[in-house]
Amino acid sequence: MTTIKGIVFDLYGTLYDVHSVARHCSEYFPGRGLEISMIWRQKQLEYTWLRSLMGHYLSFEEATDDALRYTCSHLKLPLKEDVRATLCNEYLKIQPYPEVPAALAELQAMGLPLAILSNGSVRSIQSVVNHSGLEGRFAYLISVEHVKVFKPHPDVYALAEKTMGLHRSEILFVSSNAWDASGARHFGYPVCWINRAGGTFEELGQQPDHMVSRLDELPLRLGEVVSR
Repeated sequence: MTTIKGIVFDLYGTLYDVHSVARHCSEYFPGRGLEISMIWRQKQLEYTWLRSLMGHYLSFEEATDDALRYTCSHLKLPLKEDVRATLCNEYLKIQPYPEVPAALAELQAMGLPLAILSNGSVRSIQSVVNHSGLEGRFAYLISVEHVKVFKPHPDVYALAEKTMGLHRSEILFVSSNAWDASGARHFGYPVCWINRAGGTFEELGQQPDHMVSRLDELPLRLGEVVSR
């Protein structure tokens, strides 16, 4: 990592906890919040992958809406339109993991430009980041909207390289999603996988260059490697 000149983060599940919406789901469906959130997130991802394969892009907000409709239909839970709108809106206000604000501040202090590269739309990325008060930490907020295809398509990963004006070998890509880390590594980024759940990395022909369990482990890891 001695040549690293910038860091790019995934947003959903990496910096921000997608399951922070579970509490709001429980308000409308008592005792079912986490169950709803888990299926909702999985279908949200599946729909972005399938839409990309179909060559039929739609916004992340629409994919999120479709996934919630599926989830409630699958669980046989009645979904009123006002509840649907309220819960989808919560995805625009998901919360960062507890260690993220301080870790970002420490990384920014190292003089490295920080960026987000996300499946989210421009609107959704800005909403999530601004709501958490972390907008000042990022030099770039990059959305797949510009290429109208979702991760792990290589056109998405190319966006960060073009936007930051750095070669892919100089950009550390950080994600908690193993499929996303695999896509970024295949593209040519050095990758740090945040293995929050102690999981198993995907068998997609790639391995992360670095693995941490929390984001606040990254500044020390980065500093150790650079100082060698």
